[in-house]
Amino acid sequence: MGKSSETEGYILAPDPEAVRLTRSVTGRDQTGALTEINVVEERPLTIFLNAREIVTAMTIGDYPEYLALGFLRNQGMITDADAVLGVEYDAESEAVVVRTEQVTRFEEKLTKKTRTSGCAVGTVFGDMMEGLEGLRLPLSAVKLSELYALASKINRTPSIYLSAGAIHGTVLCEGGQPLVYMEDVGRHNAVDKVAGWMLSEGVRPEGKLLYTTGRLTSEMVIKTALMGIPALVSRSGFTAWGVEIARQVGLTLVGRMRGQRFVCLSGEERLVWDIDPASVPDEPKKSARKGAE
Repeated sequence: MGKSSETEGYILAPDPEAVRLTRSVTGRDQTGALTEINVVEERPLTIFLNAREIVTAMTIGDYPEYLALGFLRNQGMITDADAVLGVEYDAESEAVVVRTEQVTRFEEKLTKKTRTSGCAVGTVFGDMMEGLEGLRLPLSAVKLSELYALASKINRTPSIYLSAGAIHGTVLCEGGQPLVYMEDVGRHNAVDKVAGWMLSEGVRPEGKLLYTTGRLTSEMVIKTALMGIPALVSRSGFTAWGVEIARQVGLTLVGRMRGQRFVCLSGEERLVWDIDPASVPDEPKKSARKGAE
């Protein structure tokens, strides 16, 4: 996809015109008239670690190598210390094989699975809280001017969500600039793609921020914390456990960010009020129920 003013500065941005990610479907609207809309595709992706099949995930099908690598990284099946020899994707079998130099601890992780509340039903292997004990994220100031700049640019970025809906996005950001914008049917898939890209490219988490279109659940907070990213922001709302974990590890957690408005429930002491929110264009208020979605 060619660069436009909306995607300027991105390293990777969504491509709503990409083949196989959406397709046109004809139906009838509320008046009975024929209508044609784009709908998101779903397809299975089976992830292997060396010779062992780990999981089959439903995904839109883009960046399968990043998804597999990030999934294994976020599940603790591979670590930054593991030497990844290669990541091989076979389109015909819709499978990805991640090969490492040494034996990993995946057998232990396979003994226990936890289903999560993520869209498209995520799966967490092993103890969900493993790795969080004693973890304190690095202190990192978050400027309001950068939050507002990020929200404005991300919301204007051409995306599959804007063209077809039924999808979540996760964006890796630094300062006021979004860098890598991933989408998928489940927000856990989108954040795993970001994690896979970071691991593949050797990108460090210090000074970074994750912006997600989905709810700030315990799973999203845990993934962000284990990636070492010190701030997580969303247009959507919170879960109580997500807030509790964020406070435990020192994650700055900002939700319900729409127009001028936002709520910070963890790390508020790290916010820098360098701009008057009244100077930011606002969005029409919604009902309390819709605003918390």
